[in-house]
Amino acid sequence: MNSALANKAEALPVQPGVYIFKDEAGQPIYVGKAKSLRHRVRSYFQEARPSDEKRDRMLEVAQDLETILVDNEHEAMALENNLIKRFKPRYNVLLRDDKTYPHIKLTASERNPRVYVTRRVKKDGSIYYGPYFPASLAYRIADLIHRCFLVPSCHVDLTRTYPRPCLQYYIKRCQGPCVEGLTTPEKYAEAVRQVRWLLEGRESELVRDLHEAMIKASETEQYEDAARYRDMVSTLEQIRERQKMATSRGEDCDIFGFHQEGPLVAVNLFHLRGGRVVDRREFFWEDLVEFQVDELFSALLKQLYLDQQYLPGEIHVPVDFDDRALLEEHLSKARGSRVDILTPQAGRKRAMLELVAKNARHSFERRFRIQQPQARELLQNLAETLDLPKPPTRIECFDVSHIQGSDIVASMVVWENEGMKKSDYRKFIIQTVTQNDDFASMREVVTRRYRRVLEEKKLLPGLVLIDGGIGQLRAAASALEALGIINQPLASIAKKEEILYIYGKEQEPIALDHHSPVLHLVQQVRDEAHRFAITFHRQRRQKRELTTDLLKIPGIGERTARKLLAHFGSVTALKDLSPEELSQFVSPSQARRIREFLGGV
Repeated sequence: MNSALANKAEALPVQPGVYIFKDEAGQPIYVGKAKSLRHRVRSYFQEARPSDEKRDRMLEVAQDLETILVDNEHEAMALENNLIKRFKPRYNVLLRDDKTYPHIKLTASERNPRVYVTRRVKKDGSIYYGPYFPASLAYRIADLIHRCFLVPSCHVDLTRTYPRPCLQYYIKRCQGPCVEGLTTPEKYAEAVRQVRWLLEGRESELVRDLHEAMIKASETEQYEDAARYRDMVSTLEQIRERQKMATSRGEDCDIFGFHQEGPLVAVNLFHLRGGRVVDRREFFWEDLVEFQVDELFSALLKQLYLDQQYLPGEIHVPVDFDDRALLEEHLSKARGSRVDILTPQAGRKRAMLELVAKNARHSFERRFRIQQPQARELLQNLAETLDLPKPPTRIECFDVSHIQGSDIVASMVVWENEGMKKSDYRKFIIQTVTQNDDFASMREVVTRRYRRVLEEKKLLPGLVLIDGGIGQLRAAASALEALGIINQPLASIAKKEEILYIYGKEQEPIALDHHSPVLHLVQQVRDEAHRFAITFHRQRRQKRELTTDLLKIPGIGERTARKLLAHFGSVTALKDLSPEELSQFVSPSQARRIREFLGGV
């Protein structure tokens, strides 16, 4: 037992707060909350405490203790949740989720606001709506906004002007604010205001506004605009009718179930909206040794719901836990109406709880005993993870290879139709970069590749993947933009950390669970690009070194050396040739000097 920490615990105040155990490097290893800091933290060091392997291991590592005082338990619970999400302490139960539900982001702080589907809510001046269940609903609403209100989701810098608009303008999904004269600030602002009304649920006001615009357009003989307003009104009225039918069917409820074998755990969450199951969410852990089920669900519910904008009226869990009443009170206050956390014992609700547990068992089997998911499901998950407009059927991946700036080469590999397509691989010798500059090299190779794609009028891939971090990603993006290619799905994967970056959302990096099939697919493609680049680089270097050896022979120039190596393949093969055989490719005097030089090698 660490006596210094035990003495520190005795001196803590009898007030609510958060306590943080830290290791010798000062990194948080466990975060907890307490109604009374002294009583809670002191309990860790009591001799008569029951055996707890995880707690014992944590105390062996702990070298310091920090506390933060707050006014009440509610503040302590909220602060504990924030610190766990920030520091991810190794001895806390952490939320590990392959699937986060999307929000719709309106970049209200921009001069020309845009609409995005995103899975990360940030304090960046934008307005977020959601989350949406099922996930496809967010994409359908965004598509409606593009088609009806012509507010785009592009990653083009709208603070600049361009000589011509992109494809989205020509297919009538954007007003073209990036090109001077295609729209006016007033017209664009009106469309953004209507989008806000739609996302805020003010459909009645929006329908009335659109109806007036339709009549006005008709009176001024702008019949094409009048027809567009008419179609928008019709679509919005259909949405309102569906919402009325859904709310009349039944309650909103979230139901949890789990399956556990040793340290491996799978949890399923079913979302019921309007009495119907609209989607399912899965969570997995591989290292929950000596955990208590009630501890798991206490941590899981707090990390899921404390920062959530929408809260259901009921949450069903398979076990009760200590903080249930406090969490109920906190969520009820946030929702503005009662939130009940229940453990049903009989009837229809108990049957639903058992059904979710059965699905959790199936998730466990698929995750931990079946290695590969179905290809269609995998691509759909990839599209959701990277916010792609649709699952990619072709991925092109680039990597640059060199040693201290010498023999700089690059590779492009292709994944298509569930496998690597080696016939489409490409090698590049970097031509414009003479020193160690990965960014410039990446810019050159991407430019060369997609200039040719445009010249040959071929289709662009569903995803361009870059081996590297944010710098390489932006270099590739600048190359595409210079070619006039915008809205091309583009992402990168950084080595070592295995973090994914999406172009246009670099400040929202994605760190997938190391068991994630999506991560495995991206790693497979990235590793193949790296292997192909390294192989090509090694071949170039060896050839250069061999050529250099032959250049040491008096009377042998670079052209002759390359001709010999191209025909015979290596210096070793040249050693076995007689002067007469060599004379078929070089002059007799050159053949004699080659034999004399190689005989001494």
